[in-house]
Amino acid sequence: QVQLVESGGGLVQPGGSLRLSCAASGSILSIYSMGWYRQAPGKQRELVAAINSEAGTKYADSVKGRFTISKDNAKNTVYLQMNSLNPEDTAVYYCNADVRTLVPPVRRDYWGQGTQVTVSS
Repeated sequence: QVQLVESGGGLVQPGGSLRLSCAASGSILSIYSMGWYRQAPGKQRELVAAINSEAGTKYADSVKGRFTISKDNAKNTVYLQMNSLNPEDTAVYYCNADVRTLVPPVRRDYWGQGTQVTVSS
């Protein structure tokens, strides 16, 4: 099994910045991609940003130019640097990882428990 532990959420004023981290641990053989999704009250969960094993990235249009996703392969950790935050960014942010495990020998998605990001004055 794989565990994803997120950190870095909190309350920030409009225009401020936050950095989210997500560390994967467990019986990991390969990580194909890691990413961040978010879900605001009354809305569906949406992709925010993702990064694959070749460091290719994709972003939601709403965060392009403001958010940056990066990873540390040695630590199995993905980061989301969020700048110029606005109230519309308020949501629970979930880490996601597409992982092949050693035991059991399967490939599947894993999710973190979520971390709250609130942008308010």
